[in-house]
Amino acid sequence: MYPAHISIYEVGPRDGLQNEAPLHIADKINLIEGLAAAGIQRIEAGSFVSPKWVPQMADSAAVCQQITRAPKVRYSALTPNITGLKHAVAVGMDEIAVFTAASETFCQHNIHCSISQSLARFEAVFTEAQRLNLPVRAYVSCVLGCPYEGDIAAEQVAAVAHTLLEMGAYEVSLGDTIGVGTPAKVRRMLDTVSVCVPPAQLALHFHDTYGQALANVLACLDSGIATIDSAVAGLGGCPYARGSSGNLATEDLLYMLHGLGIHTGIDVKQLASVGQQVCQRLGIVNRSKVALALL
Repeated sequence: MYPAHISIYEVGPRDGLQNEAPLHIADKINLIEGLAAAGIQRIEAGSFVSPKWVPQMADSAAVCQQITRAPKVRYSALTPNITGLKHAVAVGMDEIAVFTAASETFCQHNIHCSISQSLARFEAVFTEAQRLNLPVRAYVSCVLGCPYEGDIAAEQVAAVAHTLLEMGAYEVSLGDTIGVGTPAKVRRMLDTVSVCVPPAQLALHFHDTYGQALANVLACLDSGIATIDSAVAGLGGCPYARGSSGNLATEDLLYMLHGLGIHTGIDVKQLASVGQQVCQRLGIVNRSKVALALL
């Protein structure tokens, strides 16, 4: 049985834009405010990482300070360490997120440490966040495949996800970073992880490299999953994964969910206009098939 409601976690302003050309602060603010106006209630607004590694996110503090906050919307930011957490707190983020991987090699390439070292780094972040009563979300990359190691064992994904939950994450997002997942493979992974992590505390984050993202979501909708990550207009990709295209487009996800009678509270036509506007500012083609059909 499919759920009556799915929570959409919009990652376009962070995970999407960090892999696109730099965008002006005013355009980022318009994007975030437009997402909220369309009905999205969970928005990843920025990232407090070193601008050396992700220059597109260097202005996250200014963006988060200048957006007009909508009621009932939770604004989050990626914070890899205690310094990032302090910046997020200074600009009033509602929650933060940390990130690691299920692949040792990808972890080394992405955040320059082992999986166990990344988890150890998060201990101070979780401790301080708990002191501040600030919710922490966690990402696990490469849950279905790695550009360096190939297939990843579902048991490894489960172990990392379980550890993050024990450390204090309220939700763990499982990311198919290079988009190699297929429905059967995704469901097997999710069933394995769900043995030690309640599905209601998991989110799915699919890239659409092989056009499988929507099919993968559909394969998991009856599993107890309550949250799906997506990016308006299909923004993004992965700089460490050659050939990896953008995230699952939020508009495409909404069209499918609404067609199944699943409530999201989001206006897909209004969202499509928001996505088209940011694509025009970036000078790129809108990657959402639904947006292209509606517009």
